[in-house]
Amino acid sequence: MHKKISSVQNAFVKSLTVLSDKSKARKQSGTFLVEGQREILLALEGGYQLKQLLYCTEVLGTFDVNSLPAQEYIEVSKEVYEKIAYRATTEGVLAVVLNREMTLESLKFNTKTPLILVAEAPEKPGNIGAMLRTADAANVDAVLIANPKTDMFNPNIIRSSVGCLFTTQIATGTTQEILRYLKANNVSTYAAALKSDSEEYHQQNFTRATAIIVGTEAVGLSDEWLQMADKKIIIPMLGKIDSMNVSVAAGILVYEAKRQRNFK
Repeated sequence: MHKKISSVQNAFVKSLTVLSDKSKARKQSGTFLVEGQREILLALEGGYQLKQLLYCTEVLGTFDVNSLPAQEYIEVSKEVYEKIAYRATTEGVLAVVLNREMTLESLKFNTKTPLILVAEAPEKPGNIGAMLRTADAANVDAVLIANPKTDMFNPNIIRSSVGCLFTTQIATGTTQEILRYLKANNVSTYAAALKSDSEEYHQQNFTRATAIIVGTEAVGLSDEWLQMADKKIIIPMLGKIDSMNVSVAAGILVYEAKRQRNFK
């Protein structure tokens, strides 16, 4: 079904701005916004369903919106599109997408030696997005977010991940829940930590079932991770400061694991 909306005062349009801005609205509606052709295609490839597909013919170009399986198609004016889109003059298409539970129980692995990236309490959507891009590039088996500070359907996460939110298995849980899950599944845990008893990361064996755990730049990992992890590991810091961006650190550690696995 196709319909048109031309007024920025339309109640549905107003609800979309709230959906973009408010985590509570996303949780209550069970939906979230995805903007951009590539991101929407990746969401579909990841098994997500489109509730509404909104498009602006003045911006859209030759992209065929009818090729995308949505429950409803809505043509919007350029004024409306600029109201609801973050990137107001690009691509001309966004979607209201049905969310999914990101539970530990839903994880499925095609290998007995999965490589898992765990991030504890990441606060910045940009860092989460960057880690998801790294996870996609390295084809890790899952990303686990412990004690999340924001919902994973935050539009800034989707934007900064360039759609990689949909290309990797993701689960959220408390630190305790994720620790129990990893231990129950015999996954070796390596906590990145600036501690005197930490071992250099490149001296570890990451070819077994492995979870690499990173914390925030401000406070690092909680004591629970430091006490319960199988090993604490460190990236040698050769300059004047003693820490680096968490997404960069995650990339270094994950790619060392992939190198040991012959990038498989």
